[in-house]
Amino acid sequence: MKQKLILIISVVIGLFAAFLTRSYLTAKDNEIERMKADFYSRNKKIPVIVAKRAIPSGTVLTMEDIGGLEVLESAVKDHAVRTEDILLLLNRKTVRALSANAPIFWTDIEGGDPTSRGLAADIKSRMRAISINVSGAASVSGMVRPNDHVDVLGTFSFPSKTVQGEMELVTLTMLQDVLVLATGRETAKSRLFSDARMPASYNTVTLEVTPREAEMLVFAEQIKGRISLALRNPEDVYFEKRLPRVDFQMIQSEIESLNTYRQQQLLRKRITD
Repeated sequence: MKQKLILIISVVIGLFAAFLTRSYLTAKDNEIERMKADFYSRNKKIPVIVAKRAIPSGTVLTMEDIGGLEVLESAVKDHAVRTEDILLLLNRKTVRALSANAPIFWTDIEGGDPTSRGLAADIKSRMRAISINVSGAASVSGMVRPNDHVDVLGTFSFPSKTVQGEMELVTLTMLQDVLVLATGRETAKSRLFSDARMPASYNTVTLEVTPREAEMLVFAEQIKGRISLALRNPEDVYFEKRLPRVDFQMIQSEIESLNTYRQQQLLRKRITD
């Protein structure tokens, strides 16, 4: 009887030891799984789009410029362009030079991430966005679109320099090569998700300017000046210095030389007497 009791106690102790051992091993297995999950979450690889070659700033991206690569998610966070967003990247322009085989970030692309909300994130550092009132004719018959570049012209009524007490109209170029951020409520991002073929009417244009330029534009509107936009070719970075103030007297004196310049220098025509 005593030996039987000892045997039962031994079996119970053995089972308890086995239970403790199993519990310990299970806990260790769970700890290892947690460590593995943490490791893989911190070292998860995701497919992103990279530059196949060194790409200069201002390049409109095509399929020949880009490729795919898996990189650590922790290294690029949410800012890299994923491979599933390739259609949102094509035909977009770079705003800085890209290195070969380097991931492409939305901050490298003009207009930024089209899926993010708001205009503020698209404004470059030290710049401001300001909206001005324009009519259809003043915005090139409403054909100015987000991401276009324009010159800003103003027409104002100033005291005459020649006739005391009289007012005269003066037109001058206020700003050159200004980026259009939005037309009405339409931005470059929103155009990607709408039918860009459909014309959109608007009465305001939002421009990216410096704080001092913003002050000048606000003042120009407050004195009832008429602001017009001259559309530029996006690749034309030419800046003309010392543009004159245009009044009636200037038109009278300069019209012949302006036409001569156009015919000879721009159209390459030979002038005959």
